[in-house]
Amino acid sequence: MKALMLAAGLGRRLFGDENHEPPKALLRFEGQSLLERHIELLQAHNIEELVLVVGHEKDLLLDEAHRVSHPGFVRSFENPRYREGPILSLATGEQVLRSGSDVLFMDADVLYHPLLLEKLLVSPKRSCFLIDREFQSDDDPVKICLKDGRVVDFGKIVDAEYDTVGEWPGFMKMEPRVASLVMDAALEIIASGEIEGAYERAMRAVLMSEPEGTFGFEDVTGIPWVEIDYPSDLKKATSKVFPRIGDYLAEIVVKEAD
Repeated sequence: MKALMLAAGLGRRLFGDENHEPPKALLRFEGQSLLERHIELLQAHNIEELVLVVGHEKDLLLDEAHRVSHPGFVRSFENPRYREGPILSLATGEQVLRSGSDVLFMDADVLYHPLLLEKLLVSPKRSCFLIDREFQSDDDPVKICLKDGRVVDFGKIVDAEYDTVGEWPGFMKMEPRVASLVMDAALEIIASGEIEGAYERAMRAVLMSEPEGTFGFEDVTGIPWVEIDYPSDLKKATSKVFPRIGDYLAEIVVKEAD
């Protein structure tokens, strides 16, 4: 399995339109960057390689990636149009999405407990979303909708009927055929000229066109995580989520004992 991580963005919602801050993947928690945490876990789970899509302050990001990873573990592709829309960053990963390998897709700006990633990787479902039934984001969450235990809609805007809705933490895995279809959908969106807007539109297009049951899901409700898009997210990551990551296993032990 290969990992594809989008890390090209400017971080406008966190830092503003014209910032010179490092990429969000270099935010540090007790001295360890988000990127280092990602790489450490991916290597521990024997992921074949991590492919980074880079843009904003790419040299800073790649210096960190190569510093903390095994030799040859990280490759990168540059999206020179990273200011124009994240769908372009997704399409920059075409070589990975068409590689014939299972693909682990990841946003770079997520702080999370390792169990969140582990639940996805060990899932028997080859094309699989994560769902948190307790929304963690105050603004603009990506929703995942279920009906009768099946994924029926996905994205920031949804219109299918559902009986359960939750938030998507930004990670999914795709079998090779699905990964290639996601690439096809991304290119179709770009060709239409609608490059502004969420890259999740490409995944949703495949979900809505494929037979029911193509995508599974794993429930990660209760596992600490946060996607860091806004200043409020960063505050939450520092004051609430990161402390809970260290305490989470202890909480499980206590609940099981009760």
